[in-house]
Amino acid sequence: MKFTFAHNNINVKNMEQSIAFYREALGLEETRRIQPKSGAFTIVYMGDGETPHLLELTSLKDHPQAYNLGENEFHLALRADDFDAAHAKHKEMGCICFENPQMGIYFISDPDGYWVEIIPAE
Repeated sequence: MKFTFAHNNINVKNMEQSIAFYREALGLEETRRIQPKSGAFTIVYMGDGETPHLLELTSLKDHPQAYNLGENEFHLALRADDFDAAHAKHKEMGCICFENPQMGIYFISDPDGYWVEIIPAE
């Protein structure tokens, strides 16, 4: 038996704001959308166009409060082919929330407070 990664899900308060953030900050694009006629939820899958792994953004209509992210230890990680340019872009966007120069990484925070680790290409 073998398992392969398909996607990671995060719940978001404002779908369009989140889509815009992931598009601008990381170059992710919407690959498909699920939205029932009831409008109870919206699911948008975002991809990098190179790997099959997807980020699933879920917005629940009847969830008015911010999501509890606990200690925010769960995070996504993406490699940047031009780490210095990525860092400059994210600094300009004002979304860098933590830097670890000793490890050569940094984190950005999305509109809902989820952290995304940015690592250099190997």
